[in-house]
Amino acid sequence: MIKIGLTGNIASGKSEVEKIISHLGYLCVDLDIVSHDILQNNEEAKAKILKEFFTLDRKQLAQIVFYDDKRRQSLQNIIYPYLKEFILKKFIENNDKDLIFISGALIYEAGFDYLFDKIIFVDCDKNLRLKRLMKRNNMEENEAKNLINIQNDLNKTKADYIIKNDGDLDSLREKIQKIINEIPYSQNIQ
Repeated sequence: MIKIGLTGNIASGKSEVEKIISHLGYLCVDLDIVSHDILQNNEEAKAKILKEFFTLDRKQLAQIVFYDDKRRQSLQNIIYPYLKEFILKKFIENNDKDLIFISGALIYEAGFDYLFDKIIFVDCDKNLRLKRLMKRNNMEENEAKNLINIQNDLNKTKADYIIKNDGDLDSLREKIQKIINEIPYSQNIQ
C-alpha cells in the first residue's frame, strides 16, 4: 500500500484536489472531517476538551485558539493522538487499497509526515488565497490575512510533489493525474 499525504495552506484548493482524486476513483480521507467526528463522538476526547476549553462548539473553539498559540497547541495536543490512531488503525491497517490519500492541512505540524510514503502540497498565490478565503468564509480582509499568516508556507519545501493551483479545473486535473502517474506502482491502481 502506498500512502500519500495531501496538504496545503488554507484556501489553496486542497478540497478541490480531494474531490478530483476521489472522482478519479482513489480513496481520499479528509482529516478535518475526522477531527469533527472526534469532537462529536469520542467521549474521551470530548471530556478532555470540555475540561480545558469548557465548550465543544467548533466556532467557539476556533475563536478561543485563533490568536493564542498556547491554547491552539493545547487543543492540538488533545486531538492529534486520536487522529494518529485513526490514520494508523482505522484507515491504513484496515484498508486493502493499493494507493490511498489522507488529506490534512497540518500534516507537518502534527508530526504525521512520517506516516506517508509521499506528500503532495497544494500551493496557490497568497493574494488568490486571500480572495478565496474572504469570499468562502465571508471574512474581512484583516481577519483573512491573520488566518493565512498562522500557517507555515515553508512546509511546501518538504513535500515530494507541489501542485500549483493557479488555473482552471481541467489544468488542476491534469496536474493531479501527472503526479499520480509518477507515483511508483500507481498506474494500474484503482
